Amino acid sequence: MDNIIDAMNNAYQELINAVANTLEAKEASGGQVTAATDAALENLKQRWELFRVACDQAEEFVESVKLRIGSECLVDEATGSVAGKPGQAVTPGLPPISAVRLEQMSKAVRLLVIELQQGSGSAGNLSMPQHSPAPFDARFHEDSTQ
Repeated sequence: MDNIIDAMNNAYQELINAVANTLEAKEASGGQVTAATDAALENLKQRWELFRVACDQAEEFVESVKLRIGSECLVDEATGSVAGKPGQAVTPGLPPISAVRLEQMSKAVRLLVIELQQGSGSAGNLSMPQHSPAPFDARFHEDSTQ
């Protein structure tokens, strides 16, 4: 994480320096377009792109950490592994499900979201892709054959 922060900070400092150099070149040319102002503007453009890339990488890292933490919390809740932590009240509710079953459900939801975002799914035609399914958890009635 420190590397990402350092990269973003360095890209920001280089962007600020490029802005200052561009302003100085423009002032030195009296507002006229010269080779020096063109070079300064090109450098500014490059530094802007590098700063955007650094920001995008930082955002991707933050999103991946958020997803990982969310998944870990969801698995902990679903499998009941947080129920025994000190200072937390144990509340009766749904029985815990297996982490494998939870992962299957999570993948199914992600596939549906992707299908809906691509516009290929309609309300009457939401079908899951045919993959080799793992055995279902028999504790859930919607999984059992009737």
